[in-house]
Amino acid sequence: MQLKLKSTEEDKDKKKPGRLNPSRIRDHLANERTYLAWMRTGIALLGFGVVIVRLRAFQVPLIPRPGNGWKLGLVFSLVGLITVWLSTAHYFAVRRDIEEDTYEPTDRWVLLFSLAVMILGAGVIYFVFTTSLDPSSPLMPE
Repeated sequence: MQLKLKSTEEDKDKKKPGRLNPSRIRDHLANERTYLAWMRTGIALLGFGVVIVRLRAFQVPLIPRPGNGWKLGLVFSLVGLITVWLSTAHYFAVRRDIEEDTYEPTDRWVLLFSLAVMILGAGVIYFVFTTSLDPSSPLMPE
């Protein structure tokens, strides 16, 4: 029974190439934190969409028609689902790039998500300011 005290050249050759980067663990943890932040955002968008759709359940419906609120809630929910899906794909792509030591940050995700949130925000503002506050008003949206 022999114990090796010093690593040999064979041991050094067996190591994976990505293991030589001392900040690799820190990079993976940062990638996971970013992924979790995107997941929280997606869940919040899903929840907000559900709240918009279900808001009518908290008050007596004055009009038999469903109105436009469900469409806005559906869009929020869909954007939330797309956010979860894209963030998962992005997480694994970044993870692979970190392992291969080829990671380069991209701007497309920031631009895409910023545009989506701006469009959703504009939809909420439009919905709030075009919906009549008076329940007896004939201007209720369809």
